[in-house]
Amino acid sequence: MSNTSQCRVCGGSVDEFFDFGRQPLSDAFLPLDADFEKEFFFRLAVGLCQECTMVQLMEEVPRDRMFHEEYPYVSSGSAYMREHFEGLAKRLLSTELTAEDPFVVELGCNDGVMLKAMAEAGVRHLGVEPSGGVADLAAAKGVRVRKSFFEESAAREIEAEDGRADVIYAANTLCHIPYMQSILAGVRALLKPTGVFVFEDPYLGDIVERSSFDQIYDEHFFFFTARSVQRMAELNGLELVDVERLTVHGGEVRYTLAPAGRRTPSDAVAELLRTERENKLAELATLQGFGASVLKIREDLVALLTRLREEGRTVVGYGATAKSATVTNLCGITPELVSFVCDTTPAKQGRLTPGTHIPVRTPEDFSATYPDYALLFAWNHAEEIMAKEQAFREAGGRWILYVPDVRIV
Repeated sequence: MSNTSQCRVCGGSVDEFFDFGRQPLSDAFLPLDADFEKEFFFRLAVGLCQECTMVQLMEEVPRDRMFHEEYPYVSSGSAYMREHFEGLAKRLLSTELTAEDPFVVELGCNDGVMLKAMAEAGVRHLGVEPSGGVADLAAAKGVRVRKSFFEESAAREIEAEDGRADVIYAANTLCHIPYMQSILAGVRALLKPTGVFVFEDPYLGDIVERSSFDQIYDEHFFFFTARSVQRMAELNGLELVDVERLTVHGGEVRYTLAPAGRRTPSDAVAELLRTERENKLAELATLQGFGASVLKIREDLVALLTRLREEGRTVVGYGATAKSATVTNLCGITPELVSFVCDTTPAKQGRLTPGTHIPVRTPEDFSATYPDYALLFAWNHAEEIMAKEQAFREAGGRWILYVPDVRIV
């Protein structure tokens, strides 16, 4: 496999800067009797486009392998995230959705946590969600859902049926989609000339600064910056008019795009572009330095887990997250080092983690006999989890974190 490929945004050359090796599908939790020989693996490597500076995966995983009827991630699982989406809905209702009969479309609406607020406000809305199981959860909340992938053809069908949208919104969705030209052509076809396309995704600046390498997995194809999003917008008749830093999911940016020339970009855009230049975020050397940090974390985490096992300590994982697949497979963490992972998602319980085959159990299994240590895979919800698991700490339990470095707290 060559270490250059063609950019999925501008067609330029992409230079590889880190290879995570052979990785499974991050959300493909296996039944106990699975045939491990048939498990799907791919090469997870990441590169930088020389032209538009978009950071992206070197290889694409077929979308129907990742997003399907049994897709297990549910946005409403975290109280913090519910508040986040409800807060955004309120803001959009008071700013962008004040005209007569406004219409909002959400790409990848998941279980409808944001659109439920729109439905309750009586606003015309549509969620476009390819993962059937979570789409059904949204529909059960009174959210209108179309079960499909969003692309130009789908956008034209929606426009013919519902008219144009005042707001198109996507959270933790756009970075999942390699076929960006079709998405943005669809946005242009569906958006009113006065409308906005608002999306929020993990921010490359935070990933590099915090060495949060587990944000890189099969479902995250692109890693956005203000500079790369600005260029991507320009190539597609749109303009980056606002950015907002968010603390959710370990650091994200909310980008606002509008049809070119329709709005004046905010000062925040110029400010974030300046910060990215100062931090040399679009330079290969910076990203290779990030790769060196990843290797150091791997070395330290494996050494710690191996030492704890040799001392006879018990370690379990907390949060069978999609991103934990990157950590466990890069580090070779098997049930010998981490006996099980506890998770609140029923669809994952009683199954095995992708690639490393660690059993996933319920939170009750965690509290029945507390382990000595818990390796926190869901570190982006650390505050919420640690507050909830106070009894673990009182029983003498300690947390192991690995972002931005390996430490026991």
